[in-house]
Amino acid sequence: MKMPVPYEPKRQNRFIMRFPSSLGINEWFVETAARPHITINATEIQFLNTSTYVAGRFTWSQIPVKFRDPIGPSASQALMEWVRLCAESVTGRMGYAAGYKKNIDLEMLDPTGVVVEKWILEGSWLQDVNFDSLGYGADQVASISAQIRMDRCILVY
Repeated sequence: MKMPVPYEPKRQNRFIMRFPSSLGINEWFVETAARPHITINATEIQFLNTSTYVAGRFTWSQIPVKFRDPIGPSASQALMEWVRLCAESVTGRMGYAAGYKKNIDLEMLDPTGVVVEKWILEGSWLQDVNFDSLGYGADQVASISAQIRMDRCILVY
């Protein structure tokens, strides 16, 4: 089999994750992210000595994202403000879904910076945020690991 001549693969390092401006999370905060992952359950239909399967419920898995944490603007502060829209640890109050669920765009780019694949992550919120470890012997950049939970993912193009 021959590969087409004008073949240009998508690259893992050519992506941008865009957050609503109200959150104050800059695109360049994101260091790593995953593309959406869907799981479709199998529903078994038994008959006599055999089984047939049809598609059952489906779920979108969480998307792991790793953020850089600069001094200013602070990624820690921006992410914590989003967390507070969902759960406020000082008062114990929870937020309304309409306030903390946001739509996020995940875009893959071609070599010239043009978007060639766009996912809309609808109803996204931070389900797990880990402000990661510190150490006197380490000289790495401080980072934040998070899991983004969403209601659905739409591949636009």
